[in-house]
Amino acid sequence: MSFELHPRLDKGTHFIGKSGTCQIRLKDNATFPWLIIVPETAEGIEDLHELPADQFAEVVFLIRQVSQFMSDYFKPDKLNVACIGNIIRQMHVHLVGRSSDDPAWPGTVWADIPKAHYEADDVIEICVKARLLLGLSGEV
Repeated sequence: MSFELHPRLDKGTHFIGKSGTCQIRLKDNATFPWLIIVPETAEGIEDLHELPADQFAEVVFLIRQVSQFMSDYFKPDKLNVACIGNIIRQMHVHLVGRSSDDPAWPGTVWADIPKAHYEADDVIEICVKARLLLGLSGEV
C-alpha cells in the first residue's frame, strides 16, 4: 500500500510523530489546542468503520492516548474528538481542546475566528513533549 498525505493536511499541520500506522500532527492554529491523527490506510477509506479491524482498534486506542496527553498538557475544559472529513476526504481524526474562554466558545472551531500560527519554539516544545509522553517515532 502506498500512502500519500493529503496536501492540505500536510500544509496546515506540523508532523509530531508516528505511532504504529498513524501519524500524529499539530494543526497550525494556536487559537485552539488541536491535534490530528491520520491513519496511513488505503485510498478511499474515509470513516472509522471502514478501517480494517486491527487498524480500527489501533486508532481508537491512540485517540484515548492522545486525548489523555491533550488533557494533561493543554488542560482544556472540554475535548472534542471527531472524524469529520467533509472537505478533506482522507481519513483523519480531529482532537480539539476547548475552553469557555476561547474565541469560538461554545460554537465551532470552524467559525470565522482569526487564526494564530504557532511560533517555531512552541511547535518544537509540543512535538518534543508529545513524542516523549506518547512514545512516538520520527524526527521533529
